[in-house]
Amino acid sequence: MIETFDLTKHFDDFVAVQGISLHVDRGEVLALLGPNGAGKTTTVRMLTSVLIPTEGRATVAGYDVVTDAEQVRANVGVLTEGHGLYLRMNGREYLDFFGAMYAVKPERRRQRTQDYAERFGMAEALDRRMSEYSKGMRQKLALIRAIIHDPPVILLDEPTSAMDPHSARQVRDAIHDLRKDGRTIILTTHNLNEAEELADRIAIIRRGEIIARGSVLELKTELLGPPLLELKVADQVDGLVEDLADVVSIDSYGYNWVRFRTPQPQVVNPQLLKQLAAQGVDVITLSEVPQSLEQVYLRAVHDESETRQEDESVSEGQGEA
Repeated sequence: MIETFDLTKHFDDFVAVQGISLHVDRGEVLALLGPNGAGKTTTVRMLTSVLIPTEGRATVAGYDVVTDAEQVRANVGVLTEGHGLYLRMNGREYLDFFGAMYAVKPERRRQRTQDYAERFGMAEALDRRMSEYSKGMRQKLALIRAIIHDPPVILLDEPTSAMDPHSARQVRDAIHDLRKDGRTIILTTHNLNEAEELADRIAIIRRGEIIARGSVLELKTELLGPPLLELKVADQVDGLVEDLADVVSIDSYGYNWVRFRTPQPQVVNPQLLKQLAAQGVDVITLSEVPQSLEQVYLRAVHDESETRQEDESVSEGQGEA
C-alpha cells in the first residue's frame, strides 16, 4: 500500500531526507521514530503529495505521489501537528464540511460523524464551537476529520500528543480497530511505549536516513543482543555463577539472583531447571527481563552517532595526509 524508492528531499543545500526506501503492506502499522528534525514530517508530506521529492519515487495505494497527486490525497487520511481547525465552526459543521470536500454523501458523513464522535467521547461536544475545545478535544476532532472519508491509508503525526491518558487510550484503541479493518498506517511519535504497542514494524530515522528497521523483537535482538533472563533462587548464587557461565552468558548477579543471556531460551531454560533441581537448588523464579523500545532507540541512535564520528575522523585524517 505504501512504497518508497530512494526517496530524497533537499531544501537548497539542506538534505532533509536521503534515500529512504520503505514497503508497508495492507493492514500494517509502521512507526517512524526519530529526534526532532530527523525528516519524519518531510517524509509524510511527500507521501501526501504536499512536497515533491527531489529524487526517488513513492506510491500510495498504487498511485504515484507526483503524477497521481489527486488520487493519492483521496486515498489518504492525514493527521499533522498543525490541525488547521476553523475555530468559529462547531465540530459537527466542521466534519460535515470536510466530508463534503471528500465527496462523502450527506447521510453517510452524518453517520460517520456520529459514530466516530461516540467512539472518541466527543458526541456531546459536536455542537459547541471548536474555540471552546481543549487541546485534547481538538486533537480528537482532527483525527476524526482524517478518517471521515474512510481512507485505506492513514498517516498520523503524533496522534496522542496533548491528550490525557484516557483520551490517548481511546485513540490507541481506535488505531487498533483501523488496522483490523485493513487500513495501512504510518505513525510518527515520540511516545515509544505507544509505538511498541501499536506498530508491526519500526523504522528509526536520523538526519534524514533510516538507521534501523524491523519488528520490535528483531530490533531488540539485533541491537540489544539475545533475550535477558533472570534466575532468582532461595539462597546465595555465588556457588552457581561459575557453573552457569559454562552454559550461558552471565550479564550480572547479586545475592540471590543472576541475569544471563542465551539465544535459545526454549532449549537452555528447561535444561537449567533440571540441573538446578538435581543440585537441590530451590528456584523462586526464572523469567525474561523486559527490554524496552526506548533501549533499542537509544542504542541505535548512539551507535549511528559513533559510526558517523569515526567516519568523520577518518575523512579528516585523509585530508591532513
